[in-house]
Amino acid sequence: MSDNPTNTTLKGNTLGVFSIVFLVLAAVAPLTGIVVVASLAIALGNGGGTPASFFIVAIILLLFAVGYAQMSKQLANAGGFYAFVVKGLGRTGGLIAGLIATLGYNFFVVGTIGTSGFFMQTVIAQLTGFNLHWYVWGLLSIAVCFIMARRGVDFSSKVLGVSLVLETLMLVVFDVSVLLRTGFDVSAFGPTAVFSGSFPIGLLLAATGFLGFEATALFSEEAKRPLKTIPRATYSAIIAIGVILGVTTWAVVSATGVEQAQNTALKHLDAGDLLFSLIRTYLGEPMMIIAEILLLVSLFAAMLAFHNSATRYLYSMGRARILPSGLARTRTNGAPAVAGLVQALFGAVIAGLFALAGLSPIATLVPAMLGFGTLAVLILQALAALSIVVWFRRRHDPRWWSTFIAPGLGFLGLLSIVLLAIFNFDIVAGSDNVFILMLPLLLVLAVIGGIIYGAYLKSRKPAVYDALATDIEKFNVHAAADEHKDPVPGL
Repeated sequence: MSDNPTNTTLKGNTLGVFSIVFLVLAAVAPLTGIVVVASLAIALGNGGGTPASFFIVAIILLLFAVGYAQMSKQLANAGGFYAFVVKGLGRTGGLIAGLIATLGYNFFVVGTIGTSGFFMQTVIAQLTGFNLHWYVWGLLSIAVCFIMARRGVDFSSKVLGVSLVLETLMLVVFDVSVLLRTGFDVSAFGPTAVFSGSFPIGLLLAATGFLGFEATALFSEEAKRPLKTIPRATYSAIIAIGVILGVTTWAVVSATGVEQAQNTALKHLDAGDLLFSLIRTYLGEPMMIIAEILLLVSLFAAMLAFHNSATRYLYSMGRARILPSGLARTRTNGAPAVAGLVQALFGAVIAGLFALAGLSPIATLVPAMLGFGTLAVLILQALAALSIVVWFRRRHDPRWWSTFIAPGLGFLGLLSIVLLAIFNFDIVAGSDNVFILMLPLLLVLAVIGGIIYGAYLKSRKPAVYDALATDIEKFNVHAAADEHKDPVPGL
């Protein structure tokens, strides 16, 4: 299917609950989450009490999701959380959120190019002896992602669904093996374990394992019955992430011993092979090799999912004419054409600069890009939570629990995690390099730039400024009409 220069519409009525959950969970990449996030949380956070950290974060996000669900029933827009902030905090607030989101997601894709390239080079060289430079592998990966994304979001969801099932199945097999041979140690949830080491750092790192759940809102215009599908997909995604990461981390600390978990994780920190060493012990060498291969699949799935998310932020910002309107051009199958190309080229060029400089991807590119992306998305989540509370309070909504108390508690929890991320950015980014530590200043520039740009649009281009809100309302009306036409729940 070719690009259509006059088409700026996404393909509606395409994704059901399961498809969106697959897109979201693939971005979370459960196997990668355990290999990277859980191992770091155990080593640098609260050790054997890390499983509780994952469940606590899940509870915080579920509280936020209560209000998110109510807001989603009134809003269908490809702008995701940027659209939420426009509704709650106004056009300029939404503009700032959109800039932060666009920066965060695009930087995240750059990080996945480095991660995927590094592990593909390492694992494939170990298994076959064929050693290709990490950037070539990363470049091939983003090129394939771009091609798949052009096939349409429904095609991406199918590919990601297969990946998700395979990597989750591997984790389930490991969990069951630990349960049968060692048993799960309930002391991991005792106060001594939960508050051992650094509980705040454990909570912060656990929160990074949920990054990507907020992408459910990005696909609302392409969803079946979006005003019901998106809330269901959000609840399902948060619960699934919490269960997969929480239970598997519980299996890991039970296998190492709750009291010894932190020291064991620290010994494996440099090699990053804590999970693989345990899989070798519990499932054997062949299964460990399969797990390494599935890690490559998991990393690619995460790249594809974040590429889709970043593309939709560029698309929605272009459609609102905040960024060049050409970014809103879509193919005849509804896939963003120009935004997808710009996103892929941006990722390839930035990663290429690191490669030309001869820098190690895992020591420089990955921590810088993923660390910054993590902070940006956490701030975006907190802004969305605040916007939900403000929106419903302005309308004096009588449903105090679902529109004030629950999302308010979720906002406070997210705000705490954001502050932890800011004050511990060296841990989030995995580096104490001064240039990396200065990256959060880009978010300050986004805030200042958003305020100045908003004032400029309001005074010089009022039609564009008004479109920040009217674009959202236009698609919300369409979604409501579709809901009315289709009374049959579509999964």
